[in-house]
Amino acid sequence: MTRSYDGDRQHRMMRESIQQRWMDAYAPSRHIDIVVVLAALALTGIGLVAIFSAKLHSLNLQGLPTTLYISRQLIALGVALVAMVVAAAIDYRRLASYAVAIYLVAIVLLVAVLTPLGTQVGGSQRWLVLGFFQLQPSEIAKIATLIAIAALLSQARGNPGPGEILLGIALGSVPLLLVFAQPDLGTSIVFAWLLAVLFLVGGVAARWLFGLVSVSMVGLVYVLQSDVIQEYQLRRLTAFLDAGNPALAQGAAFHTRQSLIAIGSGQLSGKGLFQGTQTALAYVPENHTDFIFTVIGEEFGFVGTAAVVGLFGVIVWRALSIATHAKDLMGTLLATGVAGILLLQVFINIGMTIGIMPVTGIPLPFVSFGGTSLIVWFTMVGLLLNVHMRRF
Repeated sequence: MTRSYDGDRQHRMMRESIQQRWMDAYAPSRHIDIVVVLAALALTGIGLVAIFSAKLHSLNLQGLPTTLYISRQLIALGVALVAMVVAAAIDYRRLASYAVAIYLVAIVLLVAVLTPLGTQVGGSQRWLVLGFFQLQPSEIAKIATLIAIAALLSQARGNPGPGEILLGIALGSVPLLLVFAQPDLGTSIVFAWLLAVLFLVGGVAARWLFGLVSVSMVGLVYVLQSDVIQEYQLRRLTAFLDAGNPALAQGAAFHTRQSLIAIGSGQLSGKGLFQGTQTALAYVPENHTDFIFTVIGEEFGFVGTAAVVGLFGVIVWRALSIATHAKDLMGTLLATGVAGILLLQVFINIGMTIGIMPVTGIPLPFVSFGGTSLIVWFTMVGLLLNVHMRRF
């Protein structure tokens, strides 16, 4: 009798030990995708060097500390890493419960920007000044809209009806219109693209997708032909088509022309760090934010730009892989949405610096100067980690 009892206890203990080892092997913390984290950190490091180079000459002339901009970016990076850890730690399936609250906070911030609380810079009202920090609500709205639409479509289990589709369109259209009113056409396009990507992956019928694309094209044509966009904004959007025209060289095509000169002068290996004349003399406007790719192209050449594009490719590859192996539709939608936004922003930003896309003021993720953008992008990396860790 005693032997039988001891045998049962040993068998139970062995079974519990095996179960514990199995659970430990599949614990979320043991499945962190270090590749995507390292790629994001590498891009941020390149961005810090490029920001320092872009502002070095002008800060010296003003007698200001040469580390002024990168110190701010480093502070934002610290906050961003904390945000990444938090976004990875909270089970993404619980985000559906908070999706409405997160979305409403983002909309309130977008509305606040359009009031006297917002700060206007360069003809656009996109920021809320909070002490020494400038908050850009449109960046927060990207991730809030992603979570909200992903939660909505995941509840439909891959077969959304007209009600879910119309609500999804509304969720994407509200931030799109509020951002467009700032005005920020480039970021508005991001919301339209995000909606299309999530609808495609979320199982929306082809007829709805066709209708959405058709309405979007009609709306775009109307906007371009009406007085909604100012004449100077329209010239900036179309100037890239004729950047070589001398009549536009000092006007609407100035950004594109100077950007092409900077990138072209870098040739294969670049002029060397801090040796770029276009960068040092600030011939390219906003070369620490929207046009930071020109700094990399001039000082590091084709080798440097190829490395940057390659790192973005690694993140997109990992995001799509995570989406493919996600445990449920919510995870697939979140990962695909991150990949979709990243692809579009990189294409538009690099495209406008090499003259194949209009100048729309979209920053280069992880690289461009901007605290809100950096925090939001590392939060998106946290979402990728979250989905990847809980794929079993």
